[in-house]
Amino acid sequence: MKAILKNNNVAKIVAITCFFILLTACKNSISSNLKNGDLLFVTAKEDGLSGAINNVTQKQKNASFDHIGILQKEGKNTFVLHAAPKNGSQKQNLEEFLKDQANDGQKVIVYRLKPEFRNVIPNAIEKANSMLGKPYNFNYILDENSYYCSDFIERALRKDHIFKLEPMTFIDPKTGETNTFWEEFYSRKKLKVPEGELGCNPNGLAASDKIERIREL
Repeated sequence: MKAILKNNNVAKIVAITCFFILLTACKNSISSNLKNGDLLFVTAKEDGLSGAINNVTQKQKNASFDHIGILQKEGKNTFVLHAAPKNGSQKQNLEEFLKDQANDGQKVIVYRLKPEFRNVIPNAIEKANSMLGKPYNFNYILDENSYYCSDFIERALRKDHIFKLEPMTFIDPKTGETNTFWEEFYSRKKLKVPEGELGCNPNGLAASDKIERIREL
């Protein structure tokens, strides 16, 4: 009986060890082909805030995004620097970031600066780290005290003119009128819809000719 119990314990230890080896291998495989400064775009949902953002900003058939972060490799660790409604401007472990998107049923697509622009990445990472801790900008109107996702990334790369601010639009392309969601959204905040004010969005950034689509994570 003791021999059987001992063998069972050994089997359990071997199984647990194999599990952790496989888990480590999976984590390494996720980040192995990623590079410092990669841009992680999160696919948009069809409804709610995500759908409303995409409705008035989508520019390409294969680009339908509502969130973005920038990758930082630090030794053996990989992080995503981004601004999100939960926790504001933050530095999040890559695995946790991917888990959050998966839990929301969203995918992550990797974009990368083209070779001739990659020399700006150290400055961008440094700038992004300097903005950590600021709250999320729930009004989506530019200010210096809070950031929304694409705003955070545009600012990180602003010094090197990778992206540019453009007049925002909240017009539903199907009706030619202000999207109902956004009318109600700003009405509740007692704010005027910021039509034409400068800003940015994930779909606009994805359309930049300075970056290229790499793969889905």
